[in-house]
Amino acid sequence: MPITLHSPFGRSKCPSLVLLSMSLILVYVSVVHASDRKTSSNPPLEWTFKSPRSEITPSHRQIPATNKTPALLEISSDHREGLAGYWCARHPVEGGTHLEFSVRRSTDNLHLKRRAAVVRVLWLDDQGRAVKRAKPTYSSYRPGERPRAEPEFPPIVETKEQEDLFSGTYAVPPNASQAQIELHFRWGNPHSTVRWGLPSLKSVAAPKPRKVKLATAHLQPREGVTRLEKCQQFEPLICKAADQDVDLIVLPETLTYYSSQGTYADAAEPVPGPSTDYFGNLAKKHDIHIVAGLIERDGHLIYNIAALIGPDGKLIGKYRKVTLPRGEIEGGITPGKSYPVFETRIGKVGMMICYDGFFPEVARELSNRGAEIIAWPVWGCNPLLAAARACENHTYIISSTYTDHSRKWMTSSIFGHDGTSLATAKEWDTLAIAEVNLSAPMYWHSLGDFRAQIAPHRPQLKAQP
Repeated sequence: MPITLHSPFGRSKCPSLVLLSMSLILVYVSVVHASDRKTSSNPPLEWTFKSPRSEITPSHRQIPATNKTPALLEISSDHREGLAGYWCARHPVEGGTHLEFSVRRSTDNLHLKRRAAVVRVLWLDDQGRAVKRAKPTYSSYRPGERPRAEPEFPPIVETKEQEDLFSGTYAVPPNASQAQIELHFRWGNPHSTVRWGLPSLKSVAAPKPRKVKLATAHLQPREGVTRLEKCQQFEPLICKAADQDVDLIVLPETLTYYSSQGTYADAAEPVPGPSTDYFGNLAKKHDIHIVAGLIERDGHLIYNIAALIGPDGKLIGKYRKVTLPRGEIEGGITPGKSYPVFETRIGKVGMMICYDGFFPEVARELSNRGAEIIAWPVWGCNPLLAAARACENHTYIISSTYTDHSRKWMTSSIFGHDGTSLATAKEWDTLAIAEVNLSAPMYWHSLGDFRAQIAPHRPQLKAQP
């Protein structure tokens, strides 16, 4: 009995037509699936191994995948130190798009992994030559000049069970047609190994900008003597900042002590305590982050601190000033010991205070811990050092000072990644406000995204006595 078949070619009771229809369907499905496979995944990359010099070439091998383990690219050293080499492959890309890169890394007995086992992505044209970026992003470039697309250094975004995940999303330069992926082992200590997984490089939508408005208050709280009276003088500026949709405002150092006629100990209080409660109410009312310089009492000790208060009115965290000048030492203040960085809804925020800015270590430690913004209550400092702290870490720094702008000393400013002032409050009782995009890298001539290179390039200092 003939079988009735509903096929793409109509209704039929003819067995031969049925078979023909089924054959055509199978061919059609096969072609569609093959097309899907072609567009959804790329053929395996061909990996080659390279070394700067043959005499420092480390051992290397490709480990095929099994039912239980993925394929790996391994590099290891023998009894010698300083060996260097890398696995290399090229992946086709389309200029003007955005790509998400990721790769996993595990190591054995490898010291200083952040320098010794790194990944780079280079943008090349059809001939394997470096291309230029879409537009200049640093003021030293001449009008119309486009900087070369320097290598990208994807950061570690996750560490789990001795395995690190590197990942980053990048804009492919307009003229690029290839991405050269390099998985490095360099300057390794003897008898050490790195194993790289096979990288992933996939097209994604352009990342959304992470725009935040930053503000600094330029005010000397001269009126009153109590802690509350000092805090109340900042309320008008906090309200003005909120009216302009500011996300974070920074107030100056030891604001409850300034012009109070008392001692550091007289101005000290628990944290959280009355002053953080006062600013917490304002933060919640205006849906804003506030950093305030206060003096904390913790038992018999007092600290010069910066308190970070969230838009919910609660204390997010505090930083205790690490470097103390003579006057604070003589006044019985104790130095802090840690460099906390706090995750907030606007990004990662660190804090330092006044004399900290005279030394590179504090800002660098905060940057090492991921700070995107450093709030800096500061009585006074050399503004060149403020620019240096922002520039050397590619971190936004917000200073709030008691120094008169006309003295050409410290300013109440927001400093950008290149160290320049994005906004400065020149008159008393005013704000400086700047909107920044935390997701936008700054590319420097001959360096590219310098912030991405801080971790793999900065030196390891030996412990000092």
